[in-house]
Amino acid sequence: MSIPAKTEQSLLKHDELEIVRGTRHPAIYESDVEALKSVKARLRDILGKERTLSRQKRREVRGKAEARGKSFPGTAERPQQRKQVFAGALKRVNRELERLHKLEARDANVEAAHKALALRRAANFVHHPDAGKSADAGMRPKTSKRRRYVIPGAKIGSILRATAVAQAKKDARG
Repeated sequence: MSIPAKTEQSLLKHDELEIVRGTRHPAIYESDVEALKSVKARLRDILGKERTLSRQKRREVRGKAEARGKSFPGTAERPQQRKQVFAGALKRVNRELERLHKLEARDANVEAAHKALALRRAANFVHHPDAGKSADAGMRPKTSKRRRYVIPGAKIGSILRATAVAQAKKDARG
């Protein structure tokens, strides 16, 4: 559940309030990625301190721990609510960073698709015909791409004769 701005004002100090205000609706859209990352780091640090303070207060109330330090800061009265304020602000910053990342990825995908389409269209239309062979006097036969096997006729006959001789020797043996 979100916490109203008036409650945030009563819970936070001035400098903390300025950080949290920067994560609200109109201001967060004007921030760039680097600014959001620095705000995110600052909010995590503050949230960690508040979490520690909140746990300590709960332990003191339950009687599990002694009071820590001589005195707590004046904002330590409601550490759980302060922690919720900072957690909400951190959630807003994370969502905005994710939105910007998705927007950037989408732009990259659209740009790549446009480039691929342009390449495909360019491949479909050939601007100049292939030069081919130069003109000459009359027609020429097309050269065949297949390999030619030239076997002399004497070789063909000798193989047939060798087979016949081998068969005759076999028949004579048995």
